[in-house]
Amino acid sequence: MSARPAKNAIFEQFAADGISLMFGNPGTVEQGFLDVLEDQPGFRYVLALQEAVAVGLADGYARATGGPGLVQLHSGVGLGNGIGMLYQARRGHSPLVVIAGEAGVRYDAMDAQMAADLVAMARPVTKYATRVTHPGSVLRVLRRAVKTAMTPPRGPVFVALPMDVLDEETSEPAVPSTLPSRATLPVAADLDRAAAALRGAKRPVVLMGDGVSVSGAQAELARVAEALGAPVWGVDSSELNLDTTHPLYRGQLGHMFGEHSAAQLKDADAVLIVGTYVFPEVFPLLDSPFPAGAPVIHIDLDDYEIAKNFPVDVALVADPKPTLAALADRLGPAKPLPERPPGEAYGDSMMDLFAAELARRAPDGLVVFDEALTSSPALVRQLPPRLPGSYFLTRGGSLGVGIPGAIGIKLARPEAEVVAFTGDGGSMYTFQALWTAVRYGVAARFVICDNRRYQLLDDNLEQYWRERGIASHPHPEGFDLSHPEIDFVRLARGLGVPAVKVAKPSQVEAAVRRMLAEPGPFLVDLVTT
Repeated sequence: MSARPAKNAIFEQFAADGISLMFGNPGTVEQGFLDVLEDQPGFRYVLALQEAVAVGLADGYARATGGPGLVQLHSGVGLGNGIGMLYQARRGHSPLVVIAGEAGVRYDAMDAQMAADLVAMARPVTKYATRVTHPGSVLRVLRRAVKTAMTPPRGPVFVALPMDVLDEETSEPAVPSTLPSRATLPVAADLDRAAAALRGAKRPVVLMGDGVSVSGAQAELARVAEALGAPVWGVDSSELNLDTTHPLYRGQLGHMFGEHSAAQLKDADAVLIVGTYVFPEVFPLLDSPFPAGAPVIHIDLDDYEIAKNFPVDVALVADPKPTLAALADRLGPAKPLPERPPGEAYGDSMMDLFAAELARRAPDGLVVFDEALTSSPALVRQLPPRLPGSYFLTRGGSLGVGIPGAIGIKLARPEAEVVAFTGDGGSMYTFQALWTAVRYGVAARFVICDNRRYQLLDDNLEQYWRERGIASHPHPEGFDLSHPEIDFVRLARGLGVPAVKVAKPSQVEAAVRRMLAEPGPFLVDLVTT
């Protein structure tokens, strides 16, 4: 391979790995390779107005495509702006390759403007973080980054690229990254142990997470649940891991309080955990929520998460898809399925009305990004997620992922109708993402669930009061967003997005009809109070 500047060679490596899109916000120390980017045929740079938006865009894109998503951040200040969204990607196992420039290795001793230990900043919120210090290893490190991001358990990786290293020449060849297969199956004896532990259970429970979706094991999970006659609960489940209309699906365990999760396990005499860590609550139980004597079987490719907090009886570091298939073969035929309780009547909340109208009018293949938070139960009541790739739930706890996430998904799947539901508070973290949608003609739809509060904080505080016997009293003033009132319609129009406000039931039908007919991005300010 002939020598060429590393800033040119990195685009050869991206092309070798099938990466043709970079989400970012530019900075001076990245100007060398961003200048070269302009001459790369078939390569696009998607500009965001803030780094958190860039990471959110890439997160949605990676979730829709299977990754990797490529993100460019600006040195320490840009990385700092993106940390919250990187935490979201880390918790959600999004395969992102994040690069950031530096002034140069030659300036390490100077402690100059914007100098920071980027690797130390990135390490807590990434799967792997490193810095390239020699031009002869730039492509090697980028391949390692792609491999690490894409190998289950997947996650974001970070590579610092000093300007002077990229200006030097390299003779490294650009070849596709190697992605090792982890389609592993336990030995027969371990599968037999797992089947034996489950077969005799009268009240088994299944806990599922996004490792099921990554593996493509939805059908196999359903087979096992049906063979056991076991209710299935989502735990850290933000993708479609089981049709939510399946008679055995019971919903999501809580993400805030361990007592809520334990309540669903208290009568179990066996527990099967697949593709998730346990438990993801903010306030988890310190004591084991598993009933004494109930065997626990855990299947996941993330060996760190198995028995991380509580011992399990059968620990299988394996790919869920072939493992569940083998387990289903051992468990035998399906048991009679219970009848689903009758569906709820047409709700009268504004979210019920809006989501029901959307369900009636939306074309096949509708994709929903759910950051509705306290409005989410009404949303999924009317639009129950059923097909893989049709529903993406916020994860990781970072507010503001809904708008950029939907734009990223729409960029990945331009043929799909993509609608994001987010909160009034959450949307303001990344509202400027609308500008990116207009710039690149991304016809995603955005619905602001506008209750003029951080309502989730109200709900959580009330739980706090109950636990401690504190009498109810007015919520903190800091939870209130009503003064001054945020004019989402004017804000959206100021960024080039047409918008309407929906404050009455009589306005819902026209708003949904117009939203779906709009040729470009569109926003609805849905007043839910």
